Amino acid sequence: MCGIIGYVGNQEAVPILIGGLSKLEYRGYDSSGVAVLQGEKIAVKRSVGKLVNLENALKANGLKGTVGIGHTRWATHGKPSEQNAHPHRSKGCVLVHNGIIENYQQLKQQLEKDGYKFASETDTEVVAHLIDKYLQKGHKLADAVRLATKDVKGSYALAVMSEREPGTLIAARSGCPLVVGRTTHASYIASDVMAMLAHTREVTYLEEGDVAVVTQTDVQLTDSDGQVVSRKASKITWDASAAEKSGYPHFMLKEIHEQPQTILDTMRGRYSYETGEADLPDIGLTPKEFAALERIWIVACGTSWHAGLVGKYLFEEMVRTPVQVDIGSEFRYRDPLVGKKDLFITISQSGETADTLAAAREAKAKGARVVSIVNVVGSTLARESDGVLYTHCGPEIGVASTKAFTAQLTALYLLALHFARVRNVMKVADGQAWLDRLVRLPALVESVLHREAEIVAIAKRYYKKRNFLFLGRGINYPIALEGALKLKEISYIHAEGYAAGEMKHGPIALIDKDMPVVVLAPRDRLYDKTVSNLMEVKARHAPVIAFVAEGERELGKIADAVFTVPDTHALISPMLFTIPLQLLAYHLAVLRGADVDQPRNLAKSVTVE
Repeated sequence: MCGIIGYVGNQEAVPILIGGLSKLEYRGYDSSGVAVLQGEKIAVKRSVGKLVNLENALKANGLKGTVGIGHTRWATHGKPSEQNAHPHRSKGCVLVHNGIIENYQQLKQQLEKDGYKFASETDTEVVAHLIDKYLQKGHKLADAVRLATKDVKGSYALAVMSEREPGTLIAARSGCPLVVGRTTHASYIASDVMAMLAHTREVTYLEEGDVAVVTQTDVQLTDSDGQVVSRKASKITWDASAAEKSGYPHFMLKEIHEQPQTILDTMRGRYSYETGEADLPDIGLTPKEFAALERIWIVACGTSWHAGLVGKYLFEEMVRTPVQVDIGSEFRYRDPLVGKKDLFITISQSGETADTLAAAREAKAKGARVVSIVNVVGSTLARESDGVLYTHCGPEIGVASTKAFTAQLTALYLLALHFARVRNVMKVADGQAWLDRLVRLPALVESVLHREAEIVAIAKRYYKKRNFLFLGRGINYPIALEGALKLKEISYIHAEGYAAGEMKHGPIALIDKDMPVVVLAPRDRLYDKTVSNLMEVKARHAPVIAFVAEGERELGKIADAVFTVPDTHALISPMLFTIPLQLLAYHLAVLRGADVDQPRNLAKSVTVE
């Protein structure tokens, strides 16, 4: 996802813009640029590659002024190049854009007939020319932006400036997040609060169709029809230092090590040991409404989808209710049989994932109750859901999700416990036993992290391999999927996750001495079957990396490398198997020289299709 920053105040804009963009680098990007009002004219500077390239260009030819906008771009329409980088200009109008304009080709053809010349291959330039077209007709900047957005189909977050209104920025959003912030002497626009957190903690999230007129002293909000609206301001409470590496070489490693705390933070204040229940006041359903539900849907994308798959095992075993798990991008393009007696759970770290949002909206339209597990407070998904369960992770900077995943699992454990108790499927004593297990989790995770050196040793043995197979059964099958995803997205090693029982239905043909097989083997009712699968792997001379429960003896004699995790309840085991797989992916990637925090072609939040 691209990044936006805007500033209007009494200080030089460029350092603030560059500082804001640096906080958005974790989202991934291939080019960057800034625009600054210098006197009566707007000057633009753009560069391809890392932000340091833009900084060097600005040192050679600086921009002076106190009003400006900046952008980091992931290429969608048009290859990474300086001409395709933002900001884009149409005469005296300059803007930056996140999102995709789906009808840009039709608009471009009409604008070319109107005499507009295009300097880039992007869809964004269409919006700049549209705004200028309305400015030429005599409209004020805010009205020109509003009219232009009515012409476009797709998604957008816009920050716009014009030489006609030199002290004003316009912010507009539909489908992509945008937030405005204020201090006594300045105003800010950003796609993520991270970009402005060094300057203000008082922020307002724009809602669908909102247009904001932003000046040094004021922010005025209107809806898509120009009617003045009021939006609740939010105060960011987490520490800005949470976004710094704190001595770790990468954000990803820091966030892996933060998981004992984030698991604790997600549980904190949300359970009652006396009643054996989870206390979730913001989920939007009464016990009576929970009791009336007949089916559960879980919809998410990527890592969050893997968490949802774990949730299926939890809800079906703990709540005894059927669960359907869907990938957001698939769900939105079929006609699912969602009804008024269904609970629809969506999971998203950012709360802005386009496919997950679309699924939630469709479910609501069909009458289902929507509860979302989200990390970002005030995000679109959180606002549009009937209820929300925040994961309280703080910012997750590494593109490959780690602490957000385990926090999502923690939230699912709490939700399953709550559901089981209010439906009287679980007795008080059983609920208390579950809380005992959950409360011990942070310490157990900490004990795994303390043995990181063992994972480093395993990584050193296998980092030159080009293919890995991850096998799991039951509730740890999704963890095998997640382990493979982590490895492929940050190390660029080809990796596949499979249900171990499916190995003979195809994957076994690939197994040889050059393909390490990672097997997850908790001491559960499927343990003996997992051992049998592993014997078949060894018969084909593949290196075996076994993650097993403490006290296990048999696999230790078979595997080439063994790592033990604390022996715990089978339904809790995914949490403990996740941690070493994250560390394995991280250290394999580091040994291969990969850019761990900003893997190629990936963005932190996928807010467009």
